[in-house]
Amino acid sequence: MPQIKSAIKRVETNHKANLRNTAQKSAMRTAIKKYEAAAANNGEDRDALFTKAVSAVDKAASKGLIHANKAANTKSRLAKLAK
Repeated sequence: MPQIKSAIKRVETNHKANLRNTAQKSAMRTAIKKYEAAAANNGEDRDALFTKAVSAVDKAASKGLIHANKAANTKSRLAKLAK
């Protein structure tokens, strides 16, 4: 455990950021999986789930959780499933 006050604060801040990042990344993965399942089963709400998944990927990329190229590849893969 750190002894210096600023180091203690950094540990707390890093922990909060880690929780926030993990939650957002998990939400992104869940949105992608829901869309993939709907696309495989020709679900009625495919368009809404596609929009939600792409939005989640864009948010993750804008916040630096995933690389911009990974976001582009993921969106391309999802769009290919939409056809």
